[in-house]
Amino acid sequence: MARILIVFGTTDGQTGKIARTLGARLCTSGHDVEVLNAADSAPSPAKYDAVVVAASVRAGGYQRSVTRWVREHLRELDGKPAAFVSVCLGVLQQEPKVRQELQRILDKFSTTTGWHPAETKIVAGALKYTTYNFLERWVMKRIVAKAGGDTDTSRDYEYTDWADLQRFADRFGASVRATTVKKSA
Repeated sequence: MARILIVFGTTDGQTGKIARTLGARLCTSGHDVEVLNAADSAPSPAKYDAVVVAASVRAGGYQRSVTRWVREHLRELDGKPAAFVSVCLGVLQQEPKVRQELQRILDKFSTTTGWHPAETKIVAGALKYTTYNFLERWVMKRIVAKAGGDTDTSRDYEYTDWADLQRFADRFGASVRATTVKKSA
């Protein structure tokens, strides 16, 4: 059993839901998991065997609290099995231009923080039209309409592929288990 820390940043709540789902799945496979919001001053990863960081794309970047936490704990992160989960609606689009923009955002995060996790997983998030203010709803509707997505602003849309997320958690958990078994042998 490994101790795993999941640190997340969220704007509308979907990344928090994704982080908690990852944590629950890793717990069912026997790991001791702690899931914490970076905005609530998450602890140092020093006492954990592995780390997952999750953040959502908003206005071309990730939450400042996540970027700050990763920079502050870069030394501890570099010595552990770690993964970064990027939550973004752009993953639903198959256009090369959109894929290049997503890669640019990931590259900027790596450059800004100095962190290069062994694994990065891009996950679709959600459209929370009913929680957006008028301007956010208008902007999101325009962006989504260009992509051919859901534009009925009277309801919310969840695009996260939960089965794929669980497969990722299983792979990551097995990898961490193998690493911690090697260290203890």
